[in-house]
Amino acid sequence: MGINSESDVTANLQIGPTDQGMVRIYIQGDSIDLPMDFDAEEATEIAEELLAAAESVRSDAKKPRR
Repeated sequence: MGINSESDVTANLQIGPTDQGMVRIYIQGDSIDLPMDFDAEEATEIAEELLAAAESVRSDAKKPRR
């Protein structure tokens, strides 16, 4: 499965600080229970990548389709 592959899998996503000074991205679904911890710098990089991807989608949506 790749970034452009569709899926019928549903999951919940939670993001927040831990009591250990990390940022946790927690994914929970029918067949997955995945906590991922990042230090502040890594979390910032992830946030920047999400913002860049969102901006790319916005830019693409404004382009006329042929």
